[in-house]
Amino acid sequence: MRAVVWAAASGSAQNWADLAGLLRRLVGDTSASSAMVFLLAPGEPVLRLSMLYGTSWTVASPWARIHVEEAVPAAEATRDRRLVWVGSPETLALHYPRLALMVPEHTVAAAPLIAGDTVRGAVCLLWPPSHAVDLSPRETTAIDAYCQEAGRLLERAVRGGRPLVPAERPLIVDPDRACSPVPAEALAAHDFAARLPGALSLDLDGRITFVGDPAAALLGLPTGELTAGRPWERVPWLAGSAFEERFRAAVIGQRPVRFTAERTPGTRVFFQLFPGASGVSVHMTPLPRPAPTAGPRPVSREEDTDVRPYHQLMHLAAALTETVRVKDVAETIANQLLPSFGAAGLILMAASEGRLQVVGQRGYTTAFLAVFDGHSLGSDNPPAKALTGHTPLFFGSFAEFKRTYPDAVQYGRRNAWAFLPLVIRGRPVGILVLSFDRTRDFPSAERHLMVSLAGLVAQALDRACLHEAKDNLARTLQTGLLPQRLPEIPGLDAAARYLPARHGMDVGGDFYDLIRCGTTTATAVIGDVQGHNVRAAAVMGQLRTAVHTHAIAGMEPDDLLARTNEVMCDFDPGLFASCLCVQFDRARRRVLLATAGHLPPLLRLPDGRSEALALPPGPLLGIVPDADYPCVELPLTPGTTMALYTDGLVEVPGIDIGDAVTDLASRFARSPADDVEALTDGLLGDLSCAARADDIAVLLVHFTG
Repeated sequence: MRAVVWAAASGSAQNWADLAGLLRRLVGDTSASSAMVFLLAPGEPVLRLSMLYGTSWTVASPWARIHVEEAVPAAEATRDRRLVWVGSPETLALHYPRLALMVPEHTVAAAPLIAGDTVRGAVCLLWPPSHAVDLSPRETTAIDAYCQEAGRLLERAVRGGRPLVPAERPLIVDPDRACSPVPAEALAAHDFAARLPGALSLDLDGRITFVGDPAAALLGLPTGELTAGRPWERVPWLAGSAFEERFRAAVIGQRPVRFTAERTPGTRVFFQLFPGASGVSVHMTPLPRPAPTAGPRPVSREEDTDVRPYHQLMHLAAALTETVRVKDVAETIANQLLPSFGAAGLILMAASEGRLQVVGQRGYTTAFLAVFDGHSLGSDNPPAKALTGHTPLFFGSFAEFKRTYPDAVQYGRRNAWAFLPLVIRGRPVGILVLSFDRTRDFPSAERHLMVSLAGLVAQALDRACLHEAKDNLARTLQTGLLPQRLPEIPGLDAAARYLPARHGMDVGGDFYDLIRCGTTTATAVIGDVQGHNVRAAAVMGQLRTAVHTHAIAGMEPDDLLARTNEVMCDFDPGLFASCLCVQFDRARRRVLLATAGHLPPLLRLPDGRSEALALPPGPLLGIVPDADYPCVELPLTPGTTMALYTDGLVEVPGIDIGDAVTDLASRFARSPADDVEALTDGLLGDLSCAARADDIAVLLVHFTG
């Protein structure tokens, strides 16, 4: 009997049924172990998982939505409008590490569903690693025929006004049976299974669909309590037995899995899991109690399936999500991979400008690695050959290494090597080298695992290199846009500090300047452009240039801010800025101040008394083109110090900013000396080494007379 588990999908039920029938026929014609159909979501470049055959939603759920630009065969087939074939697990791990994480040791084909000139979706087929390296002509013809028929079906549905739109969960297509058993045959099959002492049947989600009385007795629960439940959830003594992990390994790998679990102290049960397109058959065998003097019973490899590769992939993937910088990536993979494989050394190299640079290592000396650092990608050496050829290289002994590369150099007692290319969608990112002190066979399963892990490392390294490139750009911008040093002006001592935010890119919109305006006047300015990114820094550079130009022209603070505001409104950067302008006139012994929505300056008198100056407010720069900025005049007495700062110095979560400014003025008053460098450090306090959410700029000017 054919059955499809239908969800609340949109479109004609008959069209969905026809599409499911085409998929069944394709699986039968190609002998694929599982299949997935993706349909393009309306109005967005996203493939949505619409049909599943031979695997469960639990396994396939990470692929529910795939952007067409992702490094996934189905997305690539949709993007390039061609058949994508991944003929070996190594190729899968190298080019599609995320997919290899979910379905290791598989071969994969993906093809677009095209109607006319429009791509409607894609189909993806999976086979176990026993499949030939290439698709057979029969398989290629079957895939092509399916894509054409499915494409026409989807096109007809669109033209009929009832396009097939998938639901949140895909439709589960049951396998096509050659014939439906008659009731007598079905009853006989049921009786046969029920008589087996350890027969158990699970669906692809791990739920029990059949359990006989002997099997229920072995599990220790009535059949009614077991049916429709998962063994590891219903049976207490299976809760910690890693049954679920073995089950997933069987479903994903489409290969039998065996393991032993302890039922009670001294009694164990041997499990064998046999996967198929519709579920997993389980056979349980109670093991005899071991003799007291026999010691622990050894378990052969055939008996207990190793699921460590899945753990290693999951653990490394989780650890790499927390890495930000290249050194973090190198440390993480060294900590994870060296003990996992028993390696003695690790080298991580990044490809940059046609050369390989050593960016991390463990187990080598700097002097030894210096010889290989900076080699061209065109060099005739293993790292360059592996990366440019997109092919991992394994050498089980130094003799084998030497035969292939006569100039090879042995480090210490190293006697086996794995050169793993780090590639993302055909783009070389770097190379990962593992070395071992003993000779090594590098069995096929281990090679596949190493290449899969290298795929995860490639993505983490690429992300870290991009972060550091942006960080270096930010530092360069900040260095270029802020004053390299303050000018020496007679009668004025000045000091400044800039502290970048600790999170994100080290660039912000804070700026300061001290400008010589004539023989007796100087202008101090500080401001903060909205945002913490390269765009904010660029606007800050334009703003600082405008302020500098107007100050040199001799404008007083009110006119200077008004003209600068006009310039910023003309730029229309979509950002606003605060600014405080202070002009020191030594000849007239006065100071002029105007503010554009900036925090009040601090004034410290010769006797040490300090206060925050309440200036008449002016609007932020870049909002109103014809804004006015009132100017305030104060006497300039020798020994007076003015402190200008940005909000990063006083903004603290949970504390009123007015109270924070008052506390800052008190700290300013308590500073023991008039030396501007010491006063500046006193204002910053412990902030220079604290975790800051915002950048900080501080400018102090002391009038000596």
